[in-house]
Amino acid sequence: MMKDDQTAFETALFAHAAAIEVLLRQILDAPLLSGEIARPERLMAAMRHGVLNGGKRLRPFLVMESAALFSADGEPALRIAAALECVHCYSLIHDDLPAMDDDDLRRGQPTVHKAFDEATAILAGDALLTLAFDIVADEATVLPAERRAALVLALARAAGAGGMVGGQTLDLEAERKRPDEAGIIRLQAMKTGALIRFACEAGAIVAGAPAADRERLAEFGSAIGLAFQLADDLLDLTADEKRMGKATKKDAAAGKATLAALNGPDWTREQLHGLIDQAHALLEPYGEQAALLKAAATFVATRNS
Repeated sequence: MMKDDQTAFETALFAHAAAIEVLLRQILDAPLLSGEIARPERLMAAMRHGVLNGGKRLRPFLVMESAALFSADGEPALRIAAALECVHCYSLIHDDLPAMDDDDLRRGQPTVHKAFDEATAILAGDALLTLAFDIVADEATVLPAERRAALVLALARAAGAGGMVGGQTLDLEAERKRPDEAGIIRLQAMKTGALIRFACEAGAIVAGAPAADRERLAEFGSAIGLAFQLADDLLDLTADEKRMGKATKKDAAAGKATLAALNGPDWTREQLHGLIDQAHALLEPYGEQAALLKAAATFVATRNS
C-alpha cells in the first residue's frame, strides 16, 4: 500500500467508525419503539458494553465503501453498516463465553460476561442479533422494500447455520477432530468470511446495482475474508497479547488446526500477498473509485493487530 493510499484509508476508516459509533449510540439510547414494552437497563448497559467499545469497525467500512462505488454511501448504507456491526458484536459476545472460546478480554476491555455475568451476556447477544434485523427492516432505512428484504435475506444467510454460526460450530468440532486443509478453508469461509462477504455485497444491494456487480463485490469479500482469517491466525501465532488486546496463542493451546499453523508463517504470508492481488484485480473495473477498498484489502492482509 502506498503511503498516500494508507493515509486516505486510515482517515476513512476512522471517519466511518466514528459515524457508526454515533448511530449505534443513538439506536441503543433511543426511547421505546412502537411495539416495545420496556428496555431493561442492565440489558441495555450490557449491549452498549459489547458494541460501544472501540474496534476498527472494518465490516461497516466495507459496507459504506462498497456502496460508495455506486454513489450510494448515504444514511441507508450507514444503517445497514450499523446492523451488520450489531451482528458482529453479538457473535463476539457469545464467542467470548466460557462455553465457547472463554476469553476475559475483548478490545482491551473485560468481555461482557466478565463485566456483567454469563446470562446477561447471552441475552445481550440475542438482543443485538434481533436489533440488527429491526434496523434493516425499519422504514427509517430509506430503501425500496425489495432491497430491504434482499438485505434481510442475505444477512440471515451470512449469519446463520450455513454461514457464521455454522462456522463457529465447525470451529468447536475442530478441537475434537482436526479437519484437513479443505475443512479448515470451509470453516473459515463460514465463521469469518461470511459476514465480510456480506459487508461487500451489501453496498451493491443498497445501491440496486446489477447482479454482476453484486457477485463481483461478493467475490471480493470472499477474498479478503480469507485474508482476514489468515492474518488473524498468523497474529495468533506471532503477536503478543498487549498489541492484540486479547489473548493470543489460544488456537494452539486448544488444539485447533489453522492454515497458518499447518503450513507455517512464510507460506501464510505468501498466500496473503496472493489474496491481495486477487482482491485488487476484482476491483479493476471500478478504477479510482475503488482505491479505498483496495487499500482495505491490503490492510486486512498486512495488519499487525
